[in-house]
Amino acid sequence: MNSTSSSLLPEQLLQQLKPSPRMPVMFLGHGSPMNVIEDTHWRQSWKALGQELTAKGIAPQLILCVSAHWLTESDWALTGMAQPRTIHDFGGFPQELFDQQYPAPGAPEVARQLAAELHSPLDGSALLVDQKWGFDHGTWSVLLPMFPEASIPVMQLSMPYGLAPEKHFEMGRQLRALRDRGVLIVGSGNIVHNLRAMQRGASDNQAYDWTIQFDTEVQQRLDSGNLADLSTFLDWGPQARLAHPTHDHYLPLLYAAGAVQEGEAPRVFNTAYQYAALSMRSAIWGLSA
Repeated sequence: MNSTSSSLLPEQLLQQLKPSPRMPVMFLGHGSPMNVIEDTHWRQSWKALGQELTAKGIAPQLILCVSAHWLTESDWALTGMAQPRTIHDFGGFPQELFDQQYPAPGAPEVARQLAAELHSPLDGSALLVDQKWGFDHGTWSVLLPMFPEASIPVMQLSMPYGLAPEKHFEMGRQLRALRDRGVLIVGSGNIVHNLRAMQRGASDNQAYDWTIQFDTEVQQRLDSGNLADLSTFLDWGPQARLAHPTHDHYLPLLYAAGAVQEGEAPRVFNTAYQYAALSMRSAIWGLSA
């Protein structure tokens, strides 16, 4: 098993990622891809967040995104190309959405180093370096309003699907040290995500009882700081199965939560719903009000 500590990066990484003031970590509910081209509250909040980071002098050297839309079979992978493509991983939307591009550079050398030094919580093996993926809409739909200049290198980390939730949280724990090397960590998904139950005409304050119940369960754990307990969501009752018929949009929260340092309190925002069956609740740690 790789003996690298989860709280200390190896010295060789200093060649690429310089020590920095600690970067925030965030989980963003991204909702519909249309949010990136419509003048929604959600899009405006992402834009305002980027402006706030800039105004406070927070300048990431790298953005590491964990998106609900990149699932791998059994191994974790990092995007390792110099110029990742913009992936339009959806259908049935206006051409304007397919025309969106996010031409941020990748970070191939950092990807190779991180893949070797991070390790699988399953067996201690190194991570894979992927040359085919790119930026799916879980990544670019939130980064485009936040950092429209697309000048900061961006890397995606995949999620092996079908693993016990705590393994995803454990990988998030390994990412904590990156925050002290200029890496802004972004988890992108939704705290509630049931597409089959969507009601297109629902307002932002309308939601199913089970949507509100599960959303509240998550908020209680954010408030208490008991973030490891977020991994037990399947044990919370029938509302968990309704909130997440599949787990892909919940799992990025576990990576963000795992990267939180002890004692950090969240700033929670976008506490409303989309189509009654998506929670847009988002949280950022390590950013003062």
